Amino acid sequence: METKPVMNPRTAAGVKADKREGRSLWMDSWLRLKRNKMAMFGLFLVTVIILAAIFAPFITKYHPHEQLIWTEGKAAQLQPPSAKHWFGTDIYGRDLFSRVIYGARISLQIGIASMAISVIIGVTLGAIAGFYGGIVDDLISWLINVIFAFPFLLFVLALVAYLPPSMMLMYAAIGIINWASIARVVRGQVLSVKEKEYVEAAVALGGKDFRVILKHILPNVLAPVIVQATLGMGDVIMLESALSFLGFGIQPPTPSWGYEIDQGRQFLLSGQWWWSIFPGFAIMSLVLGFNLLGDGLRDALDPRLKR
Repeated sequence: METKPVMNPRTAAGVKADKREGRSLWMDSWLRLKRNKMAMFGLFLVTVIILAAIFAPFITKYHPHEQLIWTEGKAAQLQPPSAKHWFGTDIYGRDLFSRVIYGARISLQIGIASMAISVIIGVTLGAIAGFYGGIVDDLISWLINVIFAFPFLLFVLALVAYLPPSMMLMYAAIGIINWASIARVVRGQVLSVKEKEYVEAAVALGGKDFRVILKHILPNVLAPVIVQATLGMGDVIMLESALSFLGFGIQPPTPSWGYEIDQGRQFLLSGQWWWSIFPGFAIMSLVLGFNLLGDGLRDALDPRLKR
């Protein structure tokens, strides 16, 4: 009778180690992220809201600007949640479920666009400061400290209060202020990476500064930038909602979560709670999703946690 060969436990462990070593950093990070239940829950929340925003016309029965009081009369005003109107209606008879879903588009557009601006500015200035050092580093570091010292919300309010409100203004106002934290992270990473042997070899071989930074340094600092950008999305969405709540953000009739909370808060004491509660719950869900996902990415992309 033939017997199957028994693999030495040390050999089996070596095979598993070889498989792990053969995986890329991003695949290994994804496998670690999948084991983090809270991070996957955050990814689920973000994915659901993004898909709802993309397919909003297919999952809502009413247009967000449609005022049902013109077709159904006063009976359409401030209807509580029901099978017909899942989130109820506002004082104009508009379906709040439609306005919350379409409001997700606004929050995500502003969040992604302003964060993209912040990443571009932060990565560029942080890489320049860390690579060149000296007076260039001193000037950029001083600018970063000035940005951190100035009240964030107050500066954005000053910009949007004296200029005509628009989506482009929101992108720029948040983006040009939110870059400082990313620049500080990138600067620290570049200071560490530029001392590596492969960077010194690239410089010794006559590589131009731009090519060395772009090809040899930035790819090795992407992980903390991704984490910082993901965590920062929650702050940007909260800021956009706060500006809309104060009347300096997205202007009506365009649906915005912050604006809906502001309009509905005067009806809370009279029992019409749904006008403010559902947009607030949407903000909480999206911010929580980005924060949980960002925490999970921070753990997954940390090479010190590799098993």
